[in-house]
Amino acid sequence: MDNIDRKILSELQQDGRLSLTELATRVGMSLSPCHRRVRALEQSGAISGYRAQLDADILGLTFDAIVFVTMNSAVRETLDSFEEAVSAIPNVLQAQRLFGTPDYLLHVMAKDRQAFQQLYDDRLSTLPGVQKLSSTLVMKTIVENNPLPL
Repeated sequence: MDNIDRKILSELQQDGRLSLTELATRVGMSLSPCHRRVRALEQSGAISGYRAQLDADILGLTFDAIVFVTMNSAVRETLDSFEEAVSAIPNVLQAQRLFGTPDYLLHVMAKDRQAFQQLYDDRLSTLPGVQKLSSTLVMKTIVENNPLPL
């Protein structure tokens, strides 16, 4: 990966809807070589996809929580089952395995407190291998969806 690839990635992180013509202009290339580089970045996995950023408040998802998960076992099968099950819950926006305790951090969004409580009781607390859940509410988001530092 060279500086031109980094420029392409930087521009696409800022605006994934750039036309190839505009992207080529911004990185100082002609259209065909720029298109080949974008394709190569996609094929290599450096670009893993494109998506729209949505406004959760406008869409009625106003309850934002961080849930810490402590597992009752570190057996590989239990962790795999937990990770597969948590991946299937649409309200879980992000799930990260941590070193130490707790074992996992989940970023969860719901319509309101009642919807979160139902999700917590019906889905999160029944995930495989869960010993303890602890949650805290997000008061304010300061940084979100920052581009990767290239």
